[in-house]
Formats: sequence, C-alpha cells, structure tokens
Amino acid sequence: MLCSPDFPAQPAIAPCGIATQRLVSARFEIVGRHMFNISQRDPYLLLVATALFWAGNAIAGKYAVGHVSPFMLTALRWVVATAILLPMALPYLKRDAAIIRKHWLFLLLMGGVGYSVFNFFLYTALKHTTAINVAIEQSAMPLFIFIANFLIYRARISPLQALGYSLTVAGVVITATYGDPLALIASGSLGELNRGDVYMLAASLIYGCYSVGLRAKPEMHGVSFFACMVVGALLFAAPGAVFEAAIAESIFPVTRQGWLVVIYAGVFPSLLSQFFFMRGVEVLGANSAGLFINLVPVFAAVMAVVLLGEDFRAYHGLAFFLVVGGVLIAQRKTKA
Repeated sequence: MLCSPDFPAQPAIAPCGIATQRLVSARFEIVGRHMFNISQRDPYLLLVATALFWAGNAIAGKYAVGHVSPFMLTALRWVVATAILLPMALPYLKRDAAIIRKHWLFLLLMGGVGYSVFNFFLYTALKHTTAINVAIEQSAMPLFIFIANFLIYRARISPLQALGYSLTVAGVVITATYGDPLALIASGSLGELNRGDVYMLAASLIYGCYSVGLRAKPEMHGVSFFACMVVGALLFAAPGAVFEAAIAESIFPVTRQGWLVVIYAGVFPSLLSQFFFMRGVEVLGANSAGLFINLVPVFAAVMAVVLLGEDFRAYHGLAFFLVVGGVLIAQRKTKA
C-alpha cells in the first residue's frame, strides 16, 4: 500500500546511448510532465484516486477467490507491473547502477516483504474474512508502524498518541471478534479469532516493519527505488507461486474474472496509485497527503457493500469510528 520516494517533476536523464532507450526516456518525460501538470492543478483528485485504487485492491482480492490463488495473484500482479514499469525506468536504473549494486539486498528485501509478502497475507485473509473487516484492520496500519518504530528506534509516545492508538486497538479487537470481544476474553485463546483476521493483522505488522525500513532508503532516484522494489516483489513472489503449485493449492487464472483481477492489481494499486501518491506528497506535503489514506477503509467498505453484497453491521461502524478516529488523534501534532 504506502510508498513515497521522491519523484521530481523534471528529472535529469543521462543519454542512454541507443535509440530505443532514448525513445523510452522521452516518453517517460512526457508522461511525467503530464502527471506533474495534473497534480499541480488538482493534487486532491490524484490522492482520492490513490485511496480508491488501494481500496479496490481488497475488493479485487475478494473477486480473486476461486479464480486465482493468493501467491499466483501476487506473482502475476508483479509480472504485469514489472513489464510496464521496467522499460520506462531503465534510464534511471542505469544512472543509479552503482548504488543498486551496493544496496541490492536491502532493495530486494524491501520489495519482497513490503509488496509481495504483505499482499500474499492480504489476499489469503480475503479467503476467510470479509473485505469490510480487512479494510478496517488495514486502516490500523499506523498503529503497527508506530509499534515497529518503538521496537526498532525506541520512538517516544505522546499522551495523544497513547490515547489515539488505544482507541485503534479497541477498534481492531471489535472487528476481529465480530463485535463480541468478551467472547475472546472468556475463551482466553486467540484460537477463537477468524483465520482471515489473523492473516490481515499479520499483514499490517509486516507492512509496519516495511514502512519503518523506508527510513534507510539509499540516496537514489525515486523511480529507480520503486523499480527495484517491484523487481524484488516479483523475485519473492515467484518461489511462493511455485510452492503453492507444489502443494496443489495453486489456481492459475483461466477465466475473464481472474485475468481482470490480475490486470487491475498489476496496474492500479501497484503502479498508478504509487505514482499518484508520490506526486501528492510532493505538491501538498507528507502530512496532508497522508490524511487521504484514511479514505481507503471508507471506499473499501462502500465497495464491499455495493459490489460484493457484504453486510455492514453496527460493530463495523463502531470499529471504523474507533480505528480511524484513533489514528487521526494519534497523528495530531501537540503544541510545543
């Protein structure tokens, strides 16, 4: 879901040396300038589209059930993204080749964990729980990012953060227990939780660790960084797809619905949303752009009801209020 390396409006590109690379570079420049003009006129539209595309990933994952298996979907998603992105990113990758060679393992792990492992857990969760539950639990990611920051960097917690994240935890517990947290307390066992909700909470924790890892991003162009992580995601997903086939749980898409899910996942949440968010951050700043992430569970819940026919229950409303409200409180800056 969240990746925001710098994406300058008019990057300097070294001559590529061959006609094909010059053509790709020129086309990428045109696309970049067009995106820049759009984002300058209405960056809010780009950020709303970003949230909509990310929310659609959960809906696509639900449509994938029975048509394409989780690791197969993850692998094919990054095949599509790599095929589109890599030719355009070649000039940037060539310029940053020395940095990439030095930090190849970090880049591989970041893409593999943040993009492939996270999405595998998300798609697996959707086999067992509702898209609404996944959307609410996914919106608690700032909590897991804070936890990872605290464990790794000993980040300090303010009273507002303590209050906000306490509300977020309460919302997640209500969601994961389907509105009956007392049943979990009475059983005294996490075995009472739905497997899908456990997978989604694990996915959120994984993404929290990935987000903290972004602090160690090498000094390289944002397009190069993103392209390396996409390739890393593909390299991680491929063995997973092979393993899934080996245990006879693989489903290769042979239906139109399966391929539509793959194409959507490979283009919209994988590529367009990433570039749109980068541009939103550059124009409005990280804090303002980050607030639009809170639209993801809203869009996902609406689409789950309208497109999937899921029931939005009272406990979903309460959990949504606690999770999103808690995140907004925790993200407020206290006065000095």
